Amino acid sequence: MRPPTLRVRLRVIGTVQGVGFRPFVYRHAVALGLAGTVGNDSAGVLIEAEGPAPSVVELQRLLTANAPPLARVEAVHVEPLPPRGGTTFRIVESADLGAPDAPVALDSATCDDCLAELFDPADRRYRYPFVNCTNCGPRYTIVQAVPYDRATTTMAAFTMCDACLREYDDPADRRFHAEPNACPACGPAVRLITADGSEVATGDDAITAAVDALASGRIVAVKGLGGYHLAVDATDDAAVSELRRRKARDDKPFAVMVPDLATARTLCLLDAAAEAAVASPRRPIVLAPKENTGLAGGVAPGLPELGVLLPYTPVHHLLLAGVGRPLVMTSGNVSDEPIAHSDDDALVRLGALADLLLVHDRAIHIRCDDSVVRGGLQVLRRSRGYAPEPRPLPIPATRPLLAVGAELKSTVSVAKGDHVVTSHHIGDLEHLAAYQSFRQAVTHLLDVFGVRPELVVHDLHPDYLSTKFALDLDLPALGVQHHHAHIAACMAEHGRTDRVIGVAFDGLGMGDDGTLWGGEFLLTDLTGYRRVGHLRAVPLPGGTAAIREPWRMAVAWAHAAGGPTLAERAAHTAAPGDEGGRAAAVLDLVGRGQGMATSSAGRLFDAVAALAGLRGRVTYEGQAAIELEALASRAGDGDTGTYDYALTQSPHGAPLVLDPGPTIAAVFADLDGGTPPSAVARRFHDTLALATADTATRLAGDHGCDTVALSGGVFQNAVLSRSVARLLGERGLRVLVHRVIPPNDGGISVGQAAVAAARDRLAPASDW
Repeated sequence: MRPPTLRVRLRVIGTVQGVGFRPFVYRHAVALGLAGTVGNDSAGVLIEAEGPAPSVVELQRLLTANAPPLARVEAVHVEPLPPRGGTTFRIVESADLGAPDAPVALDSATCDDCLAELFDPADRRYRYPFVNCTNCGPRYTIVQAVPYDRATTTMAAFTMCDACLREYDDPADRRFHAEPNACPACGPAVRLITADGSEVATGDDAITAAVDALASGRIVAVKGLGGYHLAVDATDDAAVSELRRRKARDDKPFAVMVPDLATARTLCLLDAAAEAAVASPRRPIVLAPKENTGLAGGVAPGLPELGVLLPYTPVHHLLLAGVGRPLVMTSGNVSDEPIAHSDDDALVRLGALADLLLVHDRAIHIRCDDSVVRGGLQVLRRSRGYAPEPRPLPIPATRPLLAVGAELKSTVSVAKGDHVVTSHHIGDLEHLAAYQSFRQAVTHLLDVFGVRPELVVHDLHPDYLSTKFALDLDLPALGVQHHHAHIAACMAEHGRTDRVIGVAFDGLGMGDDGTLWGGEFLLTDLTGYRRVGHLRAVPLPGGTAAIREPWRMAVAWAHAAGGPTLAERAAHTAAPGDEGGRAAAVLDLVGRGQGMATSSAGRLFDAVAALAGLRGRVTYEGQAAIELEALASRAGDGDTGTYDYALTQSPHGAPLVLDPGPTIAAVFADLDGGTPPSAVARRFHDTLALATADTATRLAGDHGCDTVALSGGVFQNAVLSRSVARLLGERGLRVLVHRVIPPNDGGISVGQAAVAAARDRLAPASDW
């Protein structure tokens, strides 16, 4: 007896465009003897399948059980239809059904099949720098609109030759409907040019000449997937030093690209999670402990970690294979600006930095810097390979939202229904180029994901450019306190909606009392919060100058710990020798209690770093704290221990105040007694971890919470975050830490969206 005929419409939701999903469906449907169609539309992939009922059910199963490598199937909706008696199955043209609602696929590293072709002399794509297929290559960075078809990408400028078109039309070929498909006869091409735009070489000759330039110590700007890198031989001290000089990047570490995982293992200690991250199709920069590397000393000066990544485009593979040595691959920009991604912009901004530029004519529509993860376990910069992957919202949004983030490490997010989509890393908005990139990112994200926001969410700081942008829009606006957004981002990552004790440690953010917060203990859920504890507040002498000059915070904290005498000693010890009368002025400011007060944990780290003789001035954000952590990691087993601290509470339910003043006094005493700075750094970390755990534990008990969430840029510090999490876990508390949403300000827009969505559905509790 023949099985009954069944016809269904299958709506596939998720990341299913640009990943070979339609040819995957086609091949299985034909193999199962089904009739019908498959096509893209603005919501995802739409299938109509007709045939024997078991075969239709099997196709439905395969959609999730055996999806293509880059696909992320979130749901399959089934609608029965009356049979039509069809006999063939085909791929149909994409349909426009209104506002886009389909996630854009992520850019993905060159797959093994394409890599084999790249280095096969018998293959027609031998050494072709743009080899790709449905399992790899550019996606997000070339997409201009959805549905994802060649006509809506920057590949629309290239017409496929007959050979490429045959592959594109052949269901048995892995390039079947691969939208960036191309070859040397019809696709993009590379050129090597000088800073004035003069052509040096084209095609494979350009690759060969670029290899020769790198091998001889020259700096080459290389156009990749999401923008330009500045590349140089990572083993050449003189070349690395010259790159630092031109890029105006005195100390911030460079990332190093290596040809394969085996080479990465010689440079870093990689555990299983780190190896998996390094070799994944996302290809982030992975921070891991350095080995005796043999790299130039200027690659990551004074730091115990190195950032390594593997090649993720054919161009990278060809350069690494040709040079035969690790290459610095750092963002193509002057320090703190966004990376260059258009050819004209690269000539203007990189012409003075690079000796040569390796360019190509496939346009990058949206710039996207490299992602950074620590040890494969925590994303610190969520960009290429991760953005714009949707994340679930714990409480769905009742109306479309735009969240514009903060000022530093900027990202923007859009929320629609039960998902939030976050942009690539944009940078620090205090730079005009970054602000322009921010505005482009907002427009692109809204267009590609079909969001017409009915609410814009912003930080409370009135001077942030993101706040000003939000308030200039003709939309209802909601301000979300900075540290509440940090904790909300951590809660959203873990799907939590109940009350937790949130510990938000960062540089600083505007508090709801008009002071600068940054060492906060919040009783919070997604709708609201109450400040139940904080670090002692001290003056921020000179305002933003104190962020760039940690010696100022050393003076402020020394005064808090021991009055004018200790403050004068701090000024003498920590202030650089050329400060002259400014040290006296800072002493006067601090003595009179002048300047806005801050409870910032980041500024506390700055103070201790300056007292330990590490850094009186910084050249990049967080440098003093990063170097203090590095110093602590070099301490011996006998250097552990803790200093005193104070925990006090004023009457009438005022917040607990965690006072590290006694800690600062003990730091002075240890240094006076000849204790090595590495031991002092370790004891400071141990003390702050203990004090944080003690405070959070007490507050959890007082307010009936069993969970503590850790967020903010200070919790990028692995020594501190691991110690705090361990101590809290030993006391029976559940600890939430960031894994895929950055703990720094790159996660703020996610937290803002989560808070706004929750407040739309739930009124804040009356006891906040």
